Amino acid sequence: MIFEWVNLGFNLADGHPTAFYVVHGVLIAVNIVLGVVLGVIGWRALRGGGSGIKGRTGGGG
Repeated sequence: MIFEWVNLGFNLADGHPTAFYVVHGVLIAVNIVLGVVLGVIGWRALRGGGSGIKGRTGGGG
């Protein structure tokens, strides 16, 4: 991923049409959002948090 980000940086430094920057800006934004969402899910799973069904028992009594 680091290689891809560095390569993208060099590609964005060249003169390109506006559509190129718009498309890559959207791709970067989606990539960052997905990274944050997956990071939060992973962090919650690592800490054992979340709204699991631990401790609940089925049936009345």
